[in-house]
Amino acid sequence: MKLNDYPLSRRTFVASLAAAMAALCWAPGRLQAADQALIRKTIPGTGEALPVIGLGSSRTFDIGSDQAALASLVAVMQAFFANGGQVIDSSPMYGSAESVIGELRRRSGRQNKLFAATKVWTDGEQNGIRQMQDSLAKWGLERFDLMQIHNLRDWQVHLRTLRDWQATGKVRYIGITTSHGRYHEELETLLRNERFDFVQLSYNIADRSVEQRLLPLAAERGIAVLVNRPYQRGSLFGKVKGQALPEWSAEIDCSSWGQFFLKFIVSHPAVTCAIPATTKVHHMQDNMAAGFGRLPDAAMRKRMIDFYTAL
Repeated sequence: MKLNDYPLSRRTFVASLAAAMAALCWAPGRLQAADQALIRKTIPGTGEALPVIGLGSSRTFDIGSDQAALASLVAVMQAFFANGGQVIDSSPMYGSAESVIGELRRRSGRQNKLFAATKVWTDGEQNGIRQMQDSLAKWGLERFDLMQIHNLRDWQVHLRTLRDWQATGKVRYIGITTSHGRYHEELETLLRNERFDFVQLSYNIADRSVEQRLLPLAAERGIAVLVNRPYQRGSLFGKVKGQALPEWSAEIDCSSWGQFFLKFIVSHPAVTCAIPATTKVHHMQDNMAAGFGRLPDAAMRKRMIDFYTAL
């Protein structure tokens, strides 16, 4: 899919402009106290700071050339950048998502300091190189900030290529990902024996299995952590449907269940950034709001777990 697959009709332009204006009007950063800023955490290997809330694109950005969906995503992207967002994560596995991101970048205007992250998801050295070059073209970039090996696929081959690309400045950071618990043992072995700048994995208040070994190992090895599936594909909201937030959630500047779940994740000392995905502006606003204000300490995190588990 190429950029010219998205002809900018007058109707689409008007819809996109209106959506962008709505995104700016709703920007949660405008609702924060003047002395508050989006929380950032540092990449252990370099000290570079990233916002704790990023943007994922799995499923949500796989829209093909649907003009109405594209106009809605322009507003989402505008809201993301208007509130200090930087980290956007994708993969060739996500259908048209990378091409859509490229088009959204073109239409969204000013974009802060984008931290572009994607993945290689194929077998073989030359296939991997072609896929990564294709991803650069789709995003409209000269290099990625982070290239990750998706779900450990053909990792021995791709790791050699990524090290070469990093050495020659074609990519800034290299990482490895999984969203499947069945790969955790192999992933642990790789993190112990190979050098990665980032690891991406699934973690949320209901699925805390990575707290036992992988998150402590990442901290020990100085590896930044991106968290996918922070809402467990939306299932977390099913459990709290109709439930009021506990009054004490105000102690961490939390005003929604989405913020409750995200603040729990990004308050873990080993976590660098969570990457929730959405197609709705008000959800994007709410996600970004989780990156402002106070985060829970260890005692509060336990209180959050106990409350959620008891529901």
